[in-house]
Amino acid sequence: MDDKKASEETASAGKQAWEKEREEMKDRFLRLAAEFDNYKKRTAKELEGAKGIGKAECVSHLLPVLDEFEIAIESMALKSESEKGIALIFSNLSDTLRKDGLREINSQGRFDPYKHEIVLTRESQESDGTIIETIRKGYMLNEIMLRPASVVVSKETKQEQGKTT
Repeated sequence: MDDKKASEETASAGKQAWEKEREEMKDRFLRLAAEFDNYKKRTAKELEGAKGIGKAECVSHLLPVLDEFEIAIESMALKSESEKGIALIFSNLSDTLRKDGLREINSQGRFDPYKHEIVLTRESQESDGTIIETIRKGYMLNEIMLRPASVVVSKETKQEQGKTT
């Protein structure tokens, strides 16, 4: 009987060791699966970020073309078919870029150093820091700044400066 009891204890100890090892392996497997899932998510996020940066770089190279198109269209009477065709091409290009996330920066109201670039200040009846004129449009692609808007900003007139001091 002692042999039977000893073999049962040995079997029970072996079973416990096997159960412990199985649980450790299961835990390792679950951790590796979670790490792999996190890796896939991180890689997908990095890929999307890289795509966004690549798209922003490409679109930023097109901004001078957009500017030149606008200047050309403003100078045309849009009476001939070829002038209307050029305006249509510009419209299609603009619409396509807007669908991909391109948007103009608002250049009205107060100067924002994160969105505007001051190229000139001019005395005005407006309060200090008010945008008077936009020299060149600024653009963002989704949340990426492509180009700040170049603006003329007001400064107090000399008469108003004398009153405030």
